[in-house]
Amino acid sequence: MSLQFAVMTNVLIPTDFSDNSWNATSYALQFFSVEPVNFYLLNVNIAKRQEKSGDTRANAIIFDTGRTKGLTDKLEETRVRIEKNFPDTNHRFYVLQEHTFFIDGIRRCVQKYRIDFIVMGTKGATGLKEATIGTRTGEVITRIKCPTLVIPENAEYEPPKTVVFPTDFNNFYKNKILMTLAEIIAMHDSKIRVLHISKSKQKLTTLQKENKSFLEDFLEDHDHSFHTMSDHHLEDALDDFVQTHNIEMIAMVAKNINFFERLLFKPSVAKISYHTHIPFLVLHE
Repeated sequence: MSLQFAVMTNVLIPTDFSDNSWNATSYALQFFSVEPVNFYLLNVNIAKRQEKSGDTRANAIIFDTGRTKGLTDKLEETRVRIEKNFPDTNHRFYVLQEHTFFIDGIRRCVQKYRIDFIVMGTKGATGLKEATIGTRTGEVITRIKCPTLVIPENAEYEPPKTVVFPTDFNNFYKNKILMTLAEIIAMHDSKIRVLHISKSKQKLTTLQKENKSFLEDFLEDHDHSFHTMSDHHLEDALDDFVQTHNIEMIAMVAKNINFFERLLFKPSVAKISYHTHIPFLVLHE
């Protein structure tokens, strides 16, 4: 199966002008280097609710309008920096500014500009009590149904020649999910490693077998393999697999809540490292 992107792919990159945001931007430009892409650089001037003395409105929504000019300048500086460091005639760059709540701003841009992918950076966790990924990134990948590349702050770009797709085979894979995964595979000529992780060596249920069979049929024309690991800790198993199979990207389905929450938000063991340097591709229906 040979798949190609549409004439122009639309990629949204939210930025707060931090080093972490620049790392995600740099990754995105290299990831889509051979594709014709419209890149939309977005800064959200976040709205806040504030009670004002004497204001008849209980919670007035306010914006720091004094920052607007400075943020506009920073967006333009980022665009110039991109064009200087990544000259590419296949890419077009646009700068956007939204004055609203963060998720509302992202959602509005996704709809207005028909965004195909969101690329966001995350600082990750520094301790077990913290979420594996940052709050804003977490909100985007759970509340906005758009394929999202999550780039950890320590991630250095490598072409994703080997992608792992962890699954428990409990969910049916809809066409949109599989087509997005196939596009990524085709773009980088990637190998896909389907990883089934279970707590014990139990046989697959009828439903699991059907979902696995469907996935096998879809991946028939791609370089793929199926793997099974039994481990008490889901995170341990994935971390071991990432290290032993030279994985450059982890792809997973947002709907698979069990995997999604444990692998991205609440790691239960201190030694896992995949979330510090391996990008995640979050797929939505």
